[in-house]
Amino acid sequence: MGRELRALDRRAHRGRGGRMKKCRVCRQPFEPRPPRALVCSEDCAGAFAVSKRLKEERRAEKAAQALERKDTKARKEDLKTLPQLLKEAQAAVNSYVRARDADLPCISCGKPPPDLSGLHAGRDAGHYRSVGAASHLRFNLDNIHAQCVSCNQFKAGNAADYRLGLIERIGLPRVEALEADYSVKKWDKDEVRAIRDEYRAKARELKREAAHV
Repeated sequence: MGRELRALDRRAHRGRGGRMKKCRVCRQPFEPRPPRALVCSEDCAGAFAVSKRLKEERRAEKAAQALERKDTKARKEDLKTLPQLLKEAQAAVNSYVRARDADLPCISCGKPPPDLSGLHAGRDAGHYRSVGAASHLRFNLDNIHAQCVSCNQFKAGNAADYRLGLIERIGLPRVEALEADYSVKKWDKDEVRAIRDEYRAKARELKREAAHV
């Protein structure tokens, strides 16, 4: 009966040139009174209010869950030790170096870049002066270059040929500056976090650029 009355009402208003809308709940056409009305009847208004409240509750619940995840992530970050952060920062810098040197040959033996679709592209980020011997240079970009796995892992870094390749790439003065640097560096957590985050972003940017070439 209610639907029939609404249909009669719609026809009557069409005759008077009324502007019709679709009800947000039942999807039936109706003439809004007032003009900004979204539903056609009290029943639909009640259903609309319930639906709106449920959506708001779900939205609030999702926001609370997101905040909880953010807090949990922050707590986990605070609990990380300096060695853990150094490992993460080194991984970020190494990833950046591999992306930076993607088109360059191995710094030691001159082997050209392998198939870049493989894991780590078959390359390491090799240090000229090792992290163990010169930890203060572990993030120095003059000291880190793409190296084939064979040179880095099976030839102890192939240091003699690394030096020759390094001189050709960055020049003798910068190589000698690395070799003469025996400064002492004490890393702190905030500094290492900043390095990690910076080089994660730089690596992502280089990879994005490479994907669009």
